[in-house]
Amino acid sequence: MSGENLFGRYHFDVGRRELVRDGSPVKLGSRALDILAALVSAKGEIVTKDELLARAWPGVTVEENNLQVQVSALRKALDPDGDGQSHLITVPGRGYRIIDLAKVSVGLALPDRPSIAVLPFQNMSDDPQQEYFADGIVEDIITALCRIRWLFVIARNSSFAYKGRAFDVNEIGRELGVRYILEGGVRKAANRVRITTQLIDASNGANLWAEHFDGDLADIFDLQDRVTASVVGAISPKLVQAEIERIKQKPTASLDAYDYFLRGLESAHRITRDDTTEALRLFAKASDLDADFATPHGAAAFCYVVRKINGWLNPPQDISDAAGLASRAAELGKDDAVALAFGGLALGYVVGDLEGAVALVDRALAFNPNLAAAWYASGTVRAFRGGEPDLAIEHLARAMRLSPLDPFIFSMQGVTAFAHFFAGRYDEAAAWAEKAFWERPNILATLRIAAVSNAFAGRLEQARKAVTRALELDPQMRISNLKDRVGSFRRPEDFAKYAEGLRIAGLPE
Repeated sequence: MSGENLFGRYHFDVGRRELVRDGSPVKLGSRALDILAALVSAKGEIVTKDELLARAWPGVTVEENNLQVQVSALRKALDPDGDGQSHLITVPGRGYRIIDLAKVSVGLALPDRPSIAVLPFQNMSDDPQQEYFADGIVEDIITALCRIRWLFVIARNSSFAYKGRAFDVNEIGRELGVRYILEGGVRKAANRVRITTQLIDASNGANLWAEHFDGDLADIFDLQDRVTASVVGAISPKLVQAEIERIKQKPTASLDAYDYFLRGLESAHRITRDDTTEALRLFAKASDLDADFATPHGAAAFCYVVRKINGWLNPPQDISDAAGLASRAAELGKDDAVALAFGGLALGYVVGDLEGAVALVDRALAFNPNLAAAWYASGTVRAFRGGEPDLAIEHLARAMRLSPLDPFIFSMQGVTAFAHFFAGRYDEAAAWAEKAFWERPNILATLRIAAVSNAFAGRLEQARKAVTRALELDPQMRISNLKDRVGSFRRPEDFAKYAEGLRIAGLPE
């Protein structure tokens, strides 16, 4: 039939503006059909966003997100099974094109863990020096990502095979056998440079994260380090969250060790008593399936930190279990920064071995200085070890900068309040405690630091309100049993000051 285009199981008649799948009509809006007509007429070539905007909205200036809405609707129509095998391909920084999946090679199988390729960043200026700078950033990012034990990272030589080539992420995902693509560009303007980055799901072209960074060319190496740290710190939790969403679709009968670990993380992030217990069960299942997988041991140890923060700890058994898990994480995770960081945090906060905890988290930071969890663990154990509150605050600030949407941001804020309290800055401590409270209103550790900070600042009404709420959550809490409910202090005078603040705020003896 004249005007008819075939791709896979679809027929599209341009003249009649009819899309048919397996003989059944597919309903699409007028503008989605305009976009589809432009794409199929290009016969597999790239059609730019500007061309599609002009085709669907002739003579009208509209925002690009209008195009994205129509492309999203079209992609759903071309992938009704939701398996990510869409004929509509995103070509980053260029536009879109239609392919026939039946004519595309199968490619490499995906690994059993998250997988990523970092593509060469585009030099979007005329300065050839920016080419070297862009390549240097990509190489640094690849090196940093390789330190994440649970992540499969394509080597630099394979990624750079795409340098200077037009590409689409779906094809690269198949060719390299990866689920995620990180791509970006560098643009110079006067003495300033802007780096843009985006993380893409190669299976469906979805943009998971995007950011830009600006800096002076005079500080180009510092900017390179900052971009690397920020990109790696930001995409690590994004990858974990994307994987958690993916694993929700899998039947539990087909889960392997890593999938159980992901489900455990999802449960742990809910921060309820039952979900924390469920997380421990799932982490144990992951460890049973892969005895050498260090990360679940560290994550399980962290569950006991959550229990202690909330007053759910059952000593001495829980303390013994946390110590065993931290030891196992340290033994297995010699190059696993996540296992070392969480194991160290539990060793210090729950078990009370603050010197051993600092040693573990320092190992984690040496191996992966872009890991927010390691900076969080370092700030926490240093705050409780005492004597260096400003260093603790600096490390916690680094954690919050690397992971500003972290599920445990409330704890980072609460420990920052804790460190300010021991530095004698009670107003700052109370302000940070309030931030933590609004993130998670029912966390005992947050309420206690709010109480002691306000008590020492002379705001007795606020201090007493915090203690009253804490006693509603934990009616048995007393000065006499406080050590079972708070982190371990290295210096007796620090614990005495903390207890005195709660006494002033009205906590019974």
